[in-house]
Amino acid sequence: MLTDVLTGWTAETLGGLTLLAGAAAWAWLRRRRNQADLGVAPAIAAGEAVRPVRTYTLLGARAADGRPVHLPSSRPAGIWATWIGPAGKTEQFELTDAVLPDGTYAAERISAYPERSGL
Repeated sequence: MLTDVLTGWTAETLGGLTLLAGAAAWAWLRRRRNQADLGVAPAIAAGEAVRPVRTYTLLGARAADGRPVHLPSSRPAGIWATWIGPAGKTEQFELTDAVLPDGTYAAERISAYPERSGL
């Protein structure tokens, strides 16, 4: 009698696990096929180097508590970044390769130059 109970339980458990594994494999294959059909490209192309995250100090900008504003970014130098100050004023900064004494990179304010800030 005990043998019949254990044999029946084992068969039901193994059958259920097999069905569960089959359903998971089918869902994984379906999702993979749908992504390939949509033409989803990877975030980083093959052979492309990953840019490190740099911390930029926004020159001339202060946070509400008076400390300098730091902006982490993986964007290359030359990109313009927009920052909204504590008073709601929008300012633009250009990311540079200049390293400051504290080890951060400089982001120069370009909204102070009227001929360069017009987007």
